[in-house]
Amino acid sequence: MDMLTHTAMSKIRVTATPMTSSMENHNPLQLNRLLQLCSANLPVGGFSFSQGLEYAVEMGWVTTAESTKDWISFNLAQSVAHTDLALLNRLYKSLASHDLPAFIRWDQHVLACRESNELLLADVAMGKALMRLLKDLQGIDTPPYTDLIGSKEVSFVSAFALAAYLFGLDVPSAQSGFCWAYIDNQVAAATKLVPLGQTQGQNLLFELTEQVAQVIEQANQIEDDNIGASLPRLAMASAWHETQYTRLFRS
Repeated sequence: MDMLTHTAMSKIRVTATPMTSSMENHNPLQLNRLLQLCSANLPVGGFSFSQGLEYAVEMGWVTTAESTKDWISFNLAQSVAHTDLALLNRLYKSLASHDLPAFIRWDQHVLACRESNELLLADVAMGKALMRLLKDLQGIDTPPYTDLIGSKEVSFVSAFALAAYLFGLDVPSAQSGFCWAYIDNQVAAATKLVPLGQTQGQNLLFELTEQVAQVIEQANQIEDDNIGASLPRLAMASAWHETQYTRLFRS
């Protein structure tokens, strides 16, 4: 990593604090719905993409557990927070206010923020897979959203927002779950690529999730005109991954 990126990453400090959240008021069913939505068993194909990490390892930018933590932490705070989480908030609230045109507009905003063909492919592929799943799930009211579910292109963030809304989750829970899915995906990829041991992976999950509350708070303070963040190194890593000589992950 270049000095500027390393310096920015080094400023991110995570401190363990007692956990308090809206989940305290959730019943067991809501908690299980959240766990289902964030499960590695959710058939959306998220673990077939490395989100640029495979090329970062190939180039020697990520080589240890510490540099893996820096990579994921920085991308979570500077990319996911400024784009995905901020838009997840707006997408969910559009559904809650029955404003489907606003939902479609924010969905298009998500797709426009993807800086490489690979990142766009991953977003759309996972989004369509989750929408297909919602269509086939029994016991949830999907008919009012038939047009959304049948969209030719839909982002994973948008599909995640719709799933959270239909599952009866609130915005903070949905955002927390989205962060978990991203962190879990990246750590799982790192265990294969760096490689890392299972205990190192678990330590990373423990440390990185301590950042989630701060990231969500940051995301919810972003105004409409400030949504989106450009991370050139992440974008180029994803783009160069398309022509990488050997790959474990999809491009």
